[in-house]
Amino acid sequence: MRYAANHKQETREKLLASSRAIAKKGGFTSTGVDALMSAIGLTGGTFYSHFSSKGELFAAIVEREMDNSSDMLAGTENSPPDHVAKCLRSYLSSAHALHPETGCVLPALGAEISRSEPPVRAAVERSLKRLQKSWSGRLDNDGDAAWAVMAQCIGAIVMARVVESERTRQEILASTRRSIEKNHFSERA
Repeated sequence: MRYAANHKQETREKLLASSRAIAKKGGFTSTGVDALMSAIGLTGGTFYSHFSSKGELFAAIVEREMDNSSDMLAGTENSPPDHVAKCLRSYLSSAHALHPETGCVLPALGAEISRSEPPVRAAVERSLKRLQKSWSGRLDNDGDAAWAVMAQCIGAIVMARVVESERTRQEILASTRRSIEKNHFSERA
């Protein structure tokens, strides 16, 4: 059977899309190639026609996820003044805490990223610096505040994911939102 000219690229895109969700939900290193491939209806042997190694897939997932997150969170020059505050409300939500497969890659795979190859960490650093620069401009050109807010958000999501009760999860997320709003947005309201 002959495949369309773009079949290989479409299969690669499907693999990236399904693998990102699987990896963020269950961890990348604990998920085998067979499981990643069966999620798109293919066998494990087909994997190597798309990626030379599982590490190459991980690098592609992380880079794509970081680019998507920084594009969304950084906004543009035309974004409204309250763009960062709106992003923070969405980021620091129960939906984000309860559904790692649809959220930010850093709380979900940060530990695995920290053990990855230098090019993967460099891609993450580039995206974080881009976001930090954007948010710094929206936080009175305070680069320290931008780094601190980013770290608070990621840490809050990690904490909200590791607790059992919804009440504690809500307390963590709400107190983080209030603290950030009080310290960085109260004058703008």
